[in-house]
Amino acid sequence: MTAAFADLDGFRNLLAAAPGPVPEAAEGARARDGMLTKPPGSLGRLEELAIWYAGWRGAARPRLEAPQILIFAGNHGVTAQGISAFPAEVTAQMVGNFAGGGAAINQLAQLIGARLQVHALSLEVPTADFTTGPAMRMDELVTALQTGWEAVDPKADLLVTGEMGIGNTTVAAALACALFGGPAGDWVGRGTGLDDAGLARKAAAVRAGVTLHAAALGDPLEVLRCLGGRELAAMAGAIAAARAHRIPVILDGFICCAAAAVLARAMPGALDHCVAGHLSAEGAHGRLLDALGKVPLLDLGLRLGEGSGAALAIGVLQGAVACHSGMATFGEAGVSAG
Repeated sequence: MTAAFADLDGFRNLLAAAPGPVPEAAEGARARDGMLTKPPGSLGRLEELAIWYAGWRGAARPRLEAPQILIFAGNHGVTAQGISAFPAEVTAQMVGNFAGGGAAINQLAQLIGARLQVHALSLEVPTADFTTGPAMRMDELVTALQTGWEAVDPKADLLVTGEMGIGNTTVAAALACALFGGPAGDWVGRGTGLDDAGLARKAAAVRAGVTLHAAALGDPLEVLRCLGGRELAAMAGAIAAARAHRIPVILDGFICCAAAAVLARAMPGALDHCVAGHLSAEGAHGRLLDALGKVPLLDLGLRLGEGSGAALAIGVLQGAVACHSGMATFGEAGVSAG
């Protein structure tokens, strides 16, 4: 898929023109749900998930057969501040592990029948340290957004975006702090296993970055340029592209939701085609989900990234759609509706 924008203004225009769900499909799905062989509401949240999915796919009796998982990888100059327990070269090493099929996300993608693709974004050239200047130039931001947009398969019927990037929980914390406010310490967590001293350095880096780029705080996409990373921008681009094709999205953990939050702040309702896959063990994820108005499907104490929590949640949505579209109605089954 070729990116439909050449600059940031073009991306803003696409966000503003993003389609909504198909009302007739959602209404048809709700009517069908009321006729299925079950007591009303007995499938709980699965019923609303199926109706939500039907509306975005434009079919009252949809199928979910072609999920796509996209993993984006990037490196970050802010690691110079001593905010990660692992060195930056681990990013490239893990990309190799993805390619070799050895990561957790590989196993989950195979289990659920999802197509998995990995995109490494200029790993040899980390973004700039956002405590000393903007993380990205404008052209770097646009290129990363385009990478995410172009990676989405228009024939997919569900999207999950994941990430790999040493230091990117710091970047996500900086974005969340800039977008929603509050003390830097409220948004930082231990990430890959920081000790107390490392956690303090991480909070200091976020505080310094948000202070330095205070002039950008009124523009979410400028916040992404100044404090973000290539892989987070690519996730934002992919989530926006999915909306353009009415492809529902399951959001992953703290980093993915921070990237998505940029879209939510840039355009009200930008994440209506998204559900939260899980609640991460990264401390601020719950606060971020509350800010986004998203209730997670799962809570398993995960903090791996890679799209792993969202990938597991695909099974929940598959179950919702299978029950909705495959169950018999009372009339079809010859069962009395009471």
